[in-house]
Amino acid sequence: MDFITRFSVRLVERYLPSAFVLALALTAIVFVLGIGVEGRSAMEMARYWGDGFAGLFKFAMQMTLVLLTGYILAMTPVVQRMIGALAAQASTPRQALVIVIVTSFVCYYLNWGFGMVAGAVLAREVGRRVAVHFPLIVAAAYGGELVRGPSSSIPLVIATPGHFMESKIGIVSVAQTLYAPWNIALTLALLAVLVGFFLMQKQPPCPRLLHEEAPKAPQQTPDRAAPSPAERVEHSRLPTLALGLLVLTYLAGQIAESRFAITLDTVILLFLALGLVLHPNADAYTAAARKAVTAAAGIIVQFPLYAGIAGMMTASGLVTSFSNTIISVATPESFPLLTFLSAGLVNLFIPSGGGQWAIQGPIVMEAAYALGANPAHTIMAFTWGDGWTNQIQPFWALPLLGVAGLSARDIMGYLVIWLGLSGVLIAGTFTALAVLG
Repeated sequence: MDFITRFSVRLVERYLPSAFVLALALTAIVFVLGIGVEGRSAMEMARYWGDGFAGLFKFAMQMTLVLLTGYILAMTPVVQRMIGALAAQASTPRQALVIVIVTSFVCYYLNWGFGMVAGAVLAREVGRRVAVHFPLIVAAAYGGELVRGPSSSIPLVIATPGHFMESKIGIVSVAQTLYAPWNIALTLALLAVLVGFFLMQKQPPCPRLLHEEAPKAPQQTPDRAAPSPAERVEHSRLPTLALGLLVLTYLAGQIAESRFAITLDTVILLFLALGLVLHPNADAYTAAARKAVTAAAGIIVQFPLYAGIAGMMTASGLVTSFSNTIISVATPESFPLLTFLSAGLVNLFIPSGGGQWAIQGPIVMEAAYALGANPAHTIMAFTWGDGWTNQIQPFWALPLLGVAGLSARDIMGYLVIWLGLSGVLIAGTFTALAVLG
């Protein structure tokens, strides 16, 4: 296992391009496939790309806000102190790995944006205190990204009244998907395997440790006049606290009136409120927001490119052809497994759960009903497949890598092996569910 991991690390470090270059390469691949497989012209493919470019702007904004609000919450003094206290518990590389993995996994489960930042910040803090191979511990922090929790877009969309497939499949509550006993058991099993895998890894002979510049001595600043009224407002606790409490009051009212549902919007509102309440003032909040925007730069730049890829795949017929090919060989027992694998494959080209579901969802659910497959199992097989190949699709790792100061090639070798291990466990779970009924 260690030899395979080291081989994968060396291979990825040498040949994996940046996430942006990968997006450009995927654009070219889909463009050529549309012409060669579906018989479209180059002009048609260019039009499909342009038509799709703006198709996911709303969803892109939601995804950006999930990251921003999670990042801002992770930068609050309370959370930073908690991260520091956790890091202080690690005195050996093994302890460091366990703390980072378990903490990141739980944070990812709660909110992928929060987990992305909290995991990276914790890995950096541990890297400052313990002599552990830094790419290894950052990869361990990212390994939990595949977990599907309360901020998973597909189950939330299906549980939201008025979703685009409601007329066909109705409302599927999260009690049948995210919080089903078998899904919780799968989540815990993945955590155990993740910890075991990274504890088996040996540090390289010359491990790459985290080296940070020593903090500069504070410069003497001349005495200033008393703060202006504007500065007093910016550093006052009241404005952000008032707005945060207003949002929490709104959410409490939704719960009291039985109108609350776990959706992307409510997750964003909750993390927005917590960030506002826990930051000391508006100036601190906006300072954290500026850092969050920097970490989200990759998403902002690349998401429209992937929307264009999705436009080409949808309009050219590639997704339909691909899905129908799988459906044609499926049985009720094999359908969840094939759904999982197909979602994972398409995710490499369209790394957006909601966007991918909008394309493949109607086809997959129609086939599920035709074959008599369990709808909730099908939805979760698709959801896990979408998250599974995020481990080798660097798009969603961009925020974590930005915080950690690494590139995708630094961690991807470890994640290739973790992809295989987690894939066996997830695929086995859905196969067993289908066989047992």
